[in-house]
Amino acid sequence: MTTIDFNHQLSCNQSALETFAYKFTQDYEDAHDLVQDTLLKAMRYSEQFKDGTNFRGWLYTIMKNTFINSYRRAVKTRSMITIHEEIPASQLQGSATGNTGENKFVREDIQNAMKKLQPEYLTPFVKYFEGFKYHEIADMLNIPIGTVKTRIHIARGMLKKNLKMYTKEFTSGF
Repeated sequence: MTTIDFNHQLSCNQSALETFAYKFTQDYEDAHDLVQDTLLKAMRYSEQFKDGTNFRGWLYTIMKNTFINSYRRAVKTRSMITIHEEIPASQLQGSATGNTGENKFVREDIQNAMKKLQPEYLTPFVKYFEGFKYHEIADMLNIPIGTVKTRIHIARGMLKKNLKMYTKEFTSGF
């Protein structure tokens, strides 16, 4: 499908997408935002659409997945924010700052563990930690997305191994 045909199909299906989006959001502004996100993702991943398949169904799937992901993100964000005016004592220990000497040692241990990683594992891990998506890292490093995921997984394992003194099972005796 040519770019012109693809864009024409997008514009022809926009009103149907808006109706479908409103069923999800029950709010016109949120529905409009969802349609815009869907159209952007469809354009970004246009090469993944296979000719001869249901274009509208493909768009609906993108929209449904976008809505579900944003819903999950919103629920996760709400669960992390404390609504109470007072923070219970049980949560104070986790949010309290440690002394600067202890923090310095922790930072040094993390830096030393990171230095032990080979560059092919360190670079994707750092990029992912900085907030880049798997496909963005794959494009930057010119490697397959599966390789990116594997390297990040291996880097996490190596860091866990080198920083195991900070896991709960090792620090619970203190």
